[in-house]
Amino acid sequence: MTAPEFTDVLYEVDRGLAWVTINRPERYNAFRARTVEELIRAFKLAWADSSVGVVALTGAGDKAFCTGGDQKQRAETGDYGPSESGLFEIEAFHRVIRDIPKPVIAAVNGYAIGGGHVLHLLCDVTIAADHARFGQTGPRVGSFDAGFGTAYMARVIGEKRAREVWMFCRQYDAATALSWGLVNAVVPLAELRATVRAWADEALALSPTALRVIKHSFNADSESIAGISAMGFAHLESFVNSDEAREGVTAFNEKRPPDFGPYR
Repeated sequence: MTAPEFTDVLYEVDRGLAWVTINRPERYNAFRARTVEELIRAFKLAWADSSVGVVALTGAGDKAFCTGGDQKQRAETGDYGPSESGLFEIEAFHRVIRDIPKPVIAAVNGYAIGGGHVLHLLCDVTIAADHARFGQTGPRVGSFDAGFGTAYMARVIGEKRAREVWMFCRQYDAATALSWGLVNAVVPLAELRATVRAWADEALALSPTALRVIKHSFNADSESIAGISAMGFAHLESFVNSDEAREGVTAFNEKRPPDFGPYR
């Protein structure tokens, strides 16, 4: 059932599969601070629920999975809005996706851009609709991810491709993402939820203890990235308040190319 205390997220459990849906389609499912807190809460609900064996992360509607941090919110308030903790806890959400001892499937139903691209990357597997689009946008809007979003991406698709993704901010279609190993399967949008259901049922038939240990074993090999991530987010906190970063977000909201020339 849907948790009534959520405003930005939908949460429902169906036969062992927990669906966590970012419910801000009017903002292309971009997240603000409150969204991130609710995502963490939803994942912890699924973590604690012994009836849940698999978690699916997706976005509302058919246009976007998630387009990262809400740049309109950032332009309005200079940050990602209020939260109960007073913190913007996106790094903590990255940890929860990795640490929850259950398989996490990203159901990419449209744009997976910027911070949203990092979220699908961190999920254990990704199933994409055939119209999905992938890419990073941080350097265009005065932001970056110097942790899992870069170093882990390089492990998944290779150094050269990961550097291309970040240093040129291009977008890639689902077929390219599949050929690069960035996603596990591509299906028509109408079949996306059913495909996630089928994959979840396969996992639900397996030993949960074995899956938990396997997931932690895979994570152990890339866990050193967590330290780099902490350092990167610490510097990002300072950078987003700079004139250079403000030019990126202002240009985005004014729908014009940014002028970073004075900062080169």
